[in-house]
Amino acid sequence: MNKTTNRRQWLQRAGLSSAGFLLAPAIASQARPQTSAKTWSSESRVWERNLTFTPEMNGLKARLLANENPYGPSDKAKVAMMEAISDGNRYQHADAARLKAMLAEREGVTTDHIILGPGSTDLLEKVAITQFLDGGNVVSADPAYMALIKTALAFRAEWRNVPLTKDWAHDLDAMYKAIDSDTRLVYICNPNNPTGSLTDSNALRAFCRKAAKKTMVFVDEAYLEFLAPDEQDSMVDLVGEGHNIIVTRTFSKIHAMAGLRVGYSVGLPETLEAITAKVRDNMGLNVSAIRGAMASLEDETFLTNSRNWTRETRAFTFDSLKALGYAPIPSYTSFMLFPLLPETDGKAYLEQMYGQGVGVRVFELDDKPWCRVSMGTMPEMQLFVESFKRVAG
Repeated sequence: MNKTTNRRQWLQRAGLSSAGFLLAPAIASQARPQTSAKTWSSESRVWERNLTFTPEMNGLKARLLANENPYGPSDKAKVAMMEAISDGNRYQHADAARLKAMLAEREGVTTDHIILGPGSTDLLEKVAITQFLDGGNVVSADPAYMALIKTALAFRAEWRNVPLTKDWAHDLDAMYKAIDSDTRLVYICNPNNPTGSLTDSNALRAFCRKAAKKTMVFVDEAYLEFLAPDEQDSMVDLVGEGHNIIVTRTFSKIHAMAGLRVGYSVGLPETLEAITAKVRDNMGLNVSAIRGAMASLEDETFLTNSRNWTRETRAFTFDSLKALGYAPIPSYTSFMLFPLLPETDGKAYLEQMYGQGVGVRVFELDDKPWCRVSMGTMPEMQLFVESFKRVAG
């Protein structure tokens, strides 16, 4: 196996799961020539291992490692969930129907265009299961959020991983060229995780219209709502145009309900029916979480505050890192990725940051260590910056 292949694999370094150190795919082999459809290698597959949360992590002063929203759930959502407890003996189907109706109205579609799931990751995995029962290949950026890809690989799919461009956007031209008759799905996470970067919506919309004529396109918009409302250019309108596209959102991020597990997808009725014929859509949900989600949807003050506070902490963190001589990737999300000094030992860095009470993630990208820090409250980000100064200089 050559060096390029080695550095493009995500492996979990032994003994570091509790510290959150992951080896991630190469970002920079940007100069790597595009391989033909006949030479994609299974050795270039990237596997993301789940982080093991230990009791020590729960005692952190600043838990900045899982892209969790530190501000919620909203007070209205909390009240709705507490009041729903008395109905916990009843199935949630009627409440799920109400949530679908609310979401359909917001997205400008009918309810048969909506499916629910316990978080968007559940929906990513269900789509992968139903699309790759008979193999095929999946096209995505590299690096990307790995939930759908990992599940597809478990069903013996081939991953056609296309490096991001030098400005961290999806290389849409290269991704389109990677599609062939065996492509079952194109996966796009925009804004992207783990880079936090954004692909131009006009270019993406044109790509989706073209690619959807060949195969299903899945657009993961988990972090889109951290953009200002007038900048949230969702691809959901393409579903209304009749294109074979699925758009997925989650209540885990802007709504601060990561531990409550609610998400939804928007797609063509016939596409969603093909999925729900194999897997149930809302049985993994509970009545309290659903009612909390409905209350959160209507709490515009909380959503606006959450967005604004995240923008403020993101700007503070970006400017602080720049002032220290580091080069974070401009982020449109609730996290930030930046390279550490090449000689930094990732394990030692994490141990020292945890010693300061600050939990972050470390990835190895192109044989170099990178840190991903989630946005906490302003005091938490101030603690991160002060701790980082002491640990990394």
